[in-house]
Amino acid sequence: MGVPVPAPISDGDRERVAELLQHACGDGRLTLEEFSVRVGDVWAASTEVELAKATEGLAATPVVTSARTVDSVVTVFGERKRVGRWRLRSQRLNTWTVFGSTKLDLRSMTTGEPVVEIAGACVFGELKVFVPEGVEVEVSGASAFSSEQIRLAAVPRVPGTPVIRMHVHAWFCAVEVFSLPPNAPLPD
Repeated sequence: MGVPVPAPISDGDRERVAELLQHACGDGRLTLEEFSVRVGDVWAASTEVELAKATEGLAATPVVTSARTVDSVVTVFGERKRVGRWRLRSQRLNTWTVFGSTKLDLRSMTTGEPVVEIAGACVFGELKVFVPEGVEVEVSGASAFSSEQIRLAAVPRVPGTPVIRMHVHAWFCAVEVFSLPPNAPLPD
């Protein structure tokens, strides 16, 4: 007798597990970065065992943390960082920076939204946004005397990750978007 060959998994199986992971991210059981890595593993899986590994160690209930719920970030004549574990209150994050520096690390953010909107303005300052590799980012907004840099890793979008839509008006400032590999430190 030979070893039984495992049945191939279907896209429906992958979609079911990806949806489970999306709910876990929305419940605060996974950060956006953890979700991005796990859902990438789901779509790369070819066996039930590989698919099961994507949910391994996932808590059945939301982790109780001190994650702060955020819906806006305002910086005036200063520096503001939103790093560490935090929860997006809704689909939209408003941000205003005037004569300052705002850094948003979305890798540890928790959200169950399929689209995350970042809207606002940056005047005489800088706005830096960091996302996990494999997350799609769209940037729009009026710009005058400003620079815009989008540096995303040359990897395909990981199915199931939210699309980040930034609509930021920029005057005399720098708007930058970076993707970082898992556990990479923030650049200066």
